[in-house]
Amino acid sequence: MGKRRAFIAVSIFIMLAGLISAIVRSDYITPGGTDSFNLGVDFKGGTVIVAKFKEKPSADQIRTALSGVGINEATIQDSTDKLDEFLIKVPTIGRRDDCPGVDEAGRCVVKKALDTLGKEAEGAATLQDSPDAQYKIVGTDAVGPVAGAELRNRAVTATMLGLIGILLYIAFRYDWTYAAGAVIAVFHDVLVTLAFFSVFQWEVSLTVMAALLTLVGFSVNDSIVIFDRIRENLTFNRGKSLYDITNDSINQTMSRTIVTNGLVFLSVLALVLFGGEVLRAFSLALLVGSITGTYSTIAIASPIAIWWQGKLGEAKMQQPDSTPKDEKIASASRRPVTRRPVTR
Repeated sequence: MGKRRAFIAVSIFIMLAGLISAIVRSDYITPGGTDSFNLGVDFKGGTVIVAKFKEKPSADQIRTALSGVGINEATIQDSTDKLDEFLIKVPTIGRRDDCPGVDEAGRCVVKKALDTLGKEAEGAATLQDSPDAQYKIVGTDAVGPVAGAELRNRAVTATMLGLIGILLYIAFRYDWTYAAGAVIAVFHDVLVTLAFFSVFQWEVSLTVMAALLTLVGFSVNDSIVIFDRIRENLTFNRGKSLYDITNDSINQTMSRTIVTNGLVFLSVLALVLFGGEVLRAFSLALLVGSITGTYSTIAIASPIAIWWQGKLGEAKMQQPDSTPKDEKIASASRRPVTRRPVTR
């Protein structure tokens, strides 16, 4: 608690860096510049292609082939129900000179890339009917920017509804000032994570939004542990100030926080190092968020809750009245008391 101003200053600096990055990169400020965030196919729109293979290559082989034709932002996923198929998502490409006659060259460019791995089964022929064919494109779908905007709005709505639910639960279970501290800390975690995505231009996809929702629960869980310890210590330490009780509670739960979140950090670090390109954005969001969530639990949530209590109203979990029992209350001494003799 004694270092709270330094911690909050660090958080404000990171969020301001993300805000400046988003504003400077915006096309409104820098004409012809990049977007504030590197939005993926799910949000910007593009082409989704399903390719069936006779001898299935690795995702890295397909990504290398796509890079050879100028596509560096593709998403390659295994099919959930068919082991011999890949789902390939590429951003909107538009017209290209090497693909004449089409307004959207996504399918054409992907075909050129896959041709480097083998021949495609022509026309209505299947892979079984074409012994010399290596693959066949069995599905093509276009995702427009309108659909992408709808997905983005739904993701933001889901995040906001989650935060409102958390706010109401903590307000009911503990106190509204603690609910405010927890929710502000959650906003802090999301904004800091998004700041990293803006500064380093990591791709933002629906899996990143899922990671952010995961971080919401992760951060609030640790805050609840500290709040519960504060409530217990308030019962057994009535002579201490709320500031000291909060500081003691954070220190008492520190080992639990480090051990639990340290294991989460190691698991997420393994995803970053060995998860590959498919999980790259998801694992990076979890890595930054796990560090930020642990930090905010210790340095942001409780100090904000204490400040909120002192500035904006009394909380139910406040320190007891410290007025000595033998001290007279001013209102009780205003009226003189006349003693009358008692007749036995």
